[in-house]
Amino acid sequence: MGCRDVHAATVLAFLSGTASVAGLLAAVLLPNWRQMRLYTFNKNERNVTVYSGLWIKCARFDGSRDCVIYDPQWYTAVDQLDLRVLQLTLPLSMLTAVSALFLCLIGMCNTAFVSTVPNVKLAKCLVNSAGCHLVAGLLFLLACAICLTPSVWVIFYNNYLNRKYEPIFSFDISVFIAIASAGGLFFTSVLLFLWYCACKSLPSPFWQPLYSHAPSMHSYASQPYSARSRLSAIEIDIPVVTHSS
Repeated sequence: MGCRDVHAATVLAFLSGTASVAGLLAAVLLPNWRQMRLYTFNKNERNVTVYSGLWIKCARFDGSRDCVIYDPQWYTAVDQLDLRVLQLTLPLSMLTAVSALFLCLIGMCNTAFVSTVPNVKLAKCLVNSAGCHLVAGLLFLLACAICLTPSVWVIFYNNYLNRKYEPIFSFDISVFIAIASAGGLFFTSVLLFLWYCACKSLPSPFWQPLYSHAPSMHSYASQPYSARSRLSAIEIDIPVVTHSS
């Protein structure tokens, strides 16, 4: 496996990153981060469940799918600290992951469509595909940390609300979607790191920078002056003449 080959690991990493971003988008839009269960002792009335999302709030009767109370301006009046933090961190995590996907796509396109021997005049402008995948892996890992930390905090904050008020709060499906998406981002970064460590040559540095010159120039470079200076003047200036019989 080489850095200049489109490998199944990079394709799988791109697909995994795309699925993780889609999961984050679903978690951001769904109004299912926290449930607040309100019970009534009146037999003529039904219990109410309030669903709190990052942007909207919906209250439903048991057995009904329609929102009795729908608040589309909930994002401006969120009074729960964990949800307020998630309003900032989840879009930031999505933006970081999308940037990583863009870099990963650039690296794969450069691997597939750019020749192995770059043009000398354009060598400084070429993109190193291995470097793109390495930076993409770091961005995926950063997006995972940004998403996972506040998503797990929702679970602990939910227990705090139950102790402070009444045991009527519970976290909902969006928490699991966000944590699963963070796991997908971590899996994507691990795939890219494994690919990079396996494909790079051992003598090369950990960070492979942009090309400063064409790779083909290494084999045609002239010997240093110190190597030529060891040759005698006779070997340099006087050619060897052979006589034919």
